[in-house]
Parts: sequence; structure tokens; C-alpha cells
Amino acid sequence: MNTFNIKMVAMAIGFAFSAGAMAQSISKTEYKDGKSRISTEYQSAKANCAALADNAKDVCVAQAKGLEKVAKAELEATYQPSTKAHYEVRVAKADADYGVAKEKCDDAAGNVKDVCVKEAKAAKTAALADAKTQKTTTGANAVAAEKSTQARSDASVKGSEARQEASAEKTEAQYKVAQEKCDAFSGPTKDECLSKAKVSAGK
Repeated sequence: MNTFNIKMVAMAIGFAFSAGAMAQSISKTEYKDGKSRISTEYQSAKANCAALADNAKDVCVAQAKGLEKVAKAELEATYQPSTKAHYEVRVAKADADYGVAKEKCDDAAGNVKDVCVKEAKAAKTAALADAKTQKTTTGANAVAAEKSTQARSDASVKGSEARQEASAEKTEAQYKVAQEKCDAFSGPTKDECLSKAKVSAGK
């Protein structure tokens, strides 16, 4: 394992301890301590990135920022648990993964880089769509649990609609990735590539 990976593992462990280790609801004092600890560990992780150069440094900083953002979201969800708070954790993770993936794309160039960025966006779109689906379904089920059979039926419908919407968003994101890949070709080959992409996307 190289020095860069060792530092990244150490950072991940540190941040996970700050927020993820707090499995149950915490007090206001513990919450403040948690915020302070996360901030301190972020500054330390960011300082470690200074030893790196070029894009490796950029990726390192993106990972540090991403881990900090996720740790903060998890801390909030632990301090004030709610459907929205848990949704924000998933959003933070999607943003963090996207930020790192996008930075890694800078190691490539031309169409390879363009495809890399589109794939990173597609992964983020999928993660956000799943997070939204879970939030909608959980919220609808919570309401249904307190109400009538009709409410439970409505919850089922909302959950189904959310899943369909998420599926459509994922398909569109993958279609954009396929389109970007087709840009590596020209003429009839590109036309055929785009045609296949449309068929796969149901367009």
C-alpha cells in the first residue's frame, strides 16, 4: 500500500470514529464535542495532503472534504434523528463520492476524461435518486402507519412512483454516459453508437 492510500485509510478511520461511532442519540455537549473533533481531524487530514503534488493532492483534499461533510451529516443525524437527516447523510455521501471521482478524472484527457466525468455524474444521480426514493417511501410509510388502509395504499403508490422516477433519472444519466462514449467515434460508426444508446435508453 503506498503512502497516499495509507493516509486515506487513516483519515477514513478518524472521521468514522468522530461521527459514525456515535450509534445512539447524543447530548448537546457530545454534539459540540463531535463538531470540534471533526473539524480538527479535517484540518489534520488536509495538512497531510500538503506532502502530495499535482492531482494526487487535489484528490486527497477532495477526500478530506468529502469525509468531513459525511461525518458532519452523520453527527447531525445522530443528534437529531429524522427521515430528512438520514436523507442528508446519503446526499453528503453522494456529493463526497462525486467530488473525489471528478478529481480523479483530471488524470485523464480528451474523450476518456469526458466519459469519466459523465460516469461520475451518473453515479451521483443514481445515489441521489435512491436517497430520494428511500426518503419518500419512509415518509409515506410513517404517515400510513398512523392512518387508515387508504393511507397505506397511498403510501404504496407514492413509493412506486418514487422508484419509477428514480429509475428514469438513472436511465437518463446512463444515456448521457453512452452519448459521451460515442463521441470517440465519427461517421456511420458514431451514428450506430448513438442509435444503440437511444434504444438502450428506450428513446
